[in-house]
Amino acid sequence: MKESCKYLQAARYLGMAILTILLLQSCMVVVHEFTHSTMAYLLGEMKSPLGIVWGNPIMMTGWDEGVNYSRIFAEGNDWHAAAIGFSPLVMHSIVTCVCLFLLNAKELRNRWAYHWVYWLAVVNLMELVAYIYMRAFADHGDVGRFNQGMHLSAWWVFLLGGSFVTWMLWHLFRYSLPRLQDFFAANNSVCAWSMLCLISFTIFLWGSGIRVMAYVDGVQSLFGVAGILIFFATLIVFRVRL
Repeated sequence: MKESCKYLQAARYLGMAILTILLLQSCMVVVHEFTHSTMAYLLGEMKSPLGIVWGNPIMMTGWDEGVNYSRIFAEGNDWHAAAIGFSPLVMHSIVTCVCLFLLNAKELRNRWAYHWVYWLAVVNLMELVAYIYMRAFADHGDVGRFNQGMHLSAWWVFLLGGSFVTWMLWHLFRYSLPRLQDFFAANNSVCAWSMLCLISFTIFLWGSGIRVMAYVDGVQSLFGVAGILIFFATLIVFRVRL
């Protein structure tokens, strides 16, 4: 393949992938908040699951589940607050595991179906990395409320949850990425490298590291800086073999 054709193929796929990310990300932000509100409704802590606060689906700012956690904790319903706070992370984990199962199934042979399932896994892992890798020690947010409600040390979520997320990331990069590259970047190292860079950027910086550095105060913001190091480490460990 000519060099000009390689760059053109890479540009086309990157454009499609970015649009896919933005669409799936917007959908998952809404699902994330509705998971909070639905759990709150089922536990009797919210009158309607439709009472979320809508924000910017692209920049992922301004969103809120509309749950009054202060009242829930004041009434002594700590485990309700923990369940409401942590429920979206359970949802993201389930979706990611289902995606990984499908990606490893030989029956999934349509390349565009593989594309959508792969990027759905990426968007959900992005959220898990943001909350479990980078905000496990925050005293607010989904994990912070879970830790407070369950009276647990943040180390439990960071170590156990982090190990689980690491296992899913390993499978995504080690076993599923090569097949995605075979579908869309066969004999094109430029496109293959572009895929790897975009996936790593999305998971460790776009939806996690940059957000943490921008919106989280104190020492916890340094976990966002770690996203930069993980990004480059991923490029080295899973580099494209020529």
